This record gives sequence, C-alpha cells and structure tokens, in this order.
Amino acid sequence: MKLLIIFNPNAAYGRSLKKLTKIKARFESLGIKTKFMPTTHPGHGKELVAKTELAGFDGLIAAGGDGTIFEVLNGLYEHPKSAHIPLGLLPIGTGNAFARELKLQPAAWCDAIDLLHRGRTRQVDVGFVKSAAKSYYFLNIVGMGFTVDAGISAQKLKFLGNTAYTLATLWQVLKLKSYPLVMEIDGEVIHSNNVFVTISNTRYTGTHFLIAPDALVDDGQLDVTSLEILPRLRLLKLFPTIYAGRHVEHREVSTYKANCINIRSPEAMLLGPDGEFCGRTPVEITCLKRDLTMFF
Repeated sequence: MKLLIIFNPNAAYGRSLKKLTKIKARFESLGIKTKFMPTTHPGHGKELVAKTELAGFDGLIAAGGDGTIFEVLNGLYEHPKSAHIPLGLLPIGTGNAFARELKLQPAAWCDAIDLLHRGRTRQVDVGFVKSAAKSYYFLNIVGMGFTVDAGISAQKLKFLGNTAYTLATLWQVLKLKSYPLVMEIDGEVIHSNNVFVTISNTRYTGTHFLIAPDALVDDGQLDVTSLEILPRLRLLKLFPTIYAGRHVEHREVSTYKANCINIRSPEAMLLGPDGEFCGRTPVEITCLKRDLTMFF
C-alpha cells in the first residue's frame, strides 16, 4: 500500500506538527509507504491534490481537521472520476466531525492508521453546492446563520482546543439573530424565519454536536435541520440537548430528508461547509449518491 498524505501542520492550532514523527513511524511499522505533502496556506490542500498524478497511489489521506478534508475532497474532484482513488483521513485537527462516522474518537490518529491498514472501503454520498460565485463538494455539513456565526467565532478560539466550538456557540446565543428564508426541499416550498439551517450528509458537526441524528452517509439523501426564532432563554435550554441529538424533539426544530435543496434569502448569507466559509445564498445543494470511495 502506498498513500498520498496531505498534512496540515497548522491543524489543531499547530499541535498536529508535534505528532508527525510518531505518525510516520506508525505507518513505517505497518509497512505502508507514504508520501507526505504539507500545506502552507488556506486552499493549498486542494491545489496539491489537483496538481498531483494519483495513479501511483492506493489512497489519498487528509491529515488535519474537517477543513483539511474539505480541501482534499475538492482537489480530488478536480480529477476525472476514472482517476479517483479511495479517500481516508487522520483526525488531528480541532474539529474532527467526520471521524466520528468512522467510529474514531477526536485525535485518534493511531486508530485511523490501523483503519487505513485494514484497507476496507465503502461507497459514501457527497454533497454538491452550487451558488452564484462558488461551486464545491462537501462530505459533512453546510450551515448558514447561527452555525456560521459560531464557526467564525470558534476560529478565533481554536487555541482552546475542543472547547472552542462550545464557547463560540454560547457567545452567539447572546447575539441571537434570525434570518428569513425561502427553502425548496425536493420541490416543497417552505417560508421560515430561522436562527440556523444545516444541510447534513453525516450526523456530527464541530466536535460533539449530534446535529443530524438520523443522517446516513450512504442513503442518497441530505438531512435538513432548521431552528426557528425563539427566546434566548429557550435557546439556552435547548442547546445542551444537541450533544445527544435530542434537539430535534423540540417544537422549534424542523427536520427533512431530501436529495435537492434550494435556499433563497433577502440578503446574501455566508455558507459554512465542513469548517470552512465558502459561497453565499441563493444556493442549490444536491446529494451525489455513493459517489466516493472511502476507507471505512
């Protein structure tokens, strides 16, 4: 086995770099050949993958957090489908939401290497976003509204590790805003005034938030979760329930499953895919059923 590894040395506020020697030693001990390509700036992961001939590798690995996976995924889709190789990950970032779909705990890079060594793969769904200025693919989630505002705040707090997302979310509760939206979900038009909307391919976001408890990564559908405007005190009571996915039981939360979602808003809203910030409404989001091979 020979793997191409896109390594983000700035993941987890630079803590990932301290693990590099041990990571390389673990691969070597299992007889896995590797080629490490470190990233140096935002978007570099996509550039590296897009410019690399993949035919000589048995797998493409994103070593970092969810943002690194996002870049590597979009670099892979710069290649024709016939040139795609299995995608895997080493969860060494601040947010490792997708790793939980692989039953990996955050920062469990050693277990992740063992998973790669086993070589088992699975076909998974991929989300595709088309907005006026940007088109891209995602594996985990696209958010807008409150979730994007919290994500921007969390970036400033990444030096705190896993607690960054929780603190950022609580901070945004104090600045609570709502956004009028028109959503077309598989042809059904819904008018609402939302605190946030998330479009999920998988169950988790951030580090421990079970945002879409019924999401399946290979069912050919995306899970829409929306929260209507509510008082701050009510939101504070609802907030802890998201860790166990119980928020979907509250009357202010609506959920849908769909293959295609169109969203419009009076003012262009920033989108937050997989820990990044890219594109604005109006937007069309579709599910590409089992379009990607992953180490699983």
